[in-house]
Amino acid sequence: MEARAVAKYVRMSTRKARLVIDAIRGKNVNDALQIVRLSGKKAARPIRKTLESAIANAENNFDINVDELYVVKATADMGRALRRLRPRAYGRADIIRRPTSHITIVVGDRESE
Repeated sequence: MEARAVAKYVRMSTRKARLVIDAIRGKNVNDALQIVRLSGKKAARPIRKTLESAIANAENNFDINVDELYVVKATADMGRALRRLRPRAYGRADIIRRPTSHITIVVGDRESE
């Protein structure tokens, strides 16, 4: 069985989020949580919350033992960019793009494969 959790519009670049996502993909859930907790990256906090949500979904919805879970799939995709204006010379304006990410984490047990 697989359970998933999605965090949408996380105010962060996908490139920075993928650094942490790549570290936990394919790992045991306990190891992945340890990696995320000890990481000093800004992306670690929303990824930890999403991972804990996926674990809770698996435990509550499918009655899967937490010790048997591992990260089946973890992705960080681009979300819609927030657009802000910055004043420039001669009354002009530049568009500043603030990137967002969609973080998806799927956990499952090894017997389901």
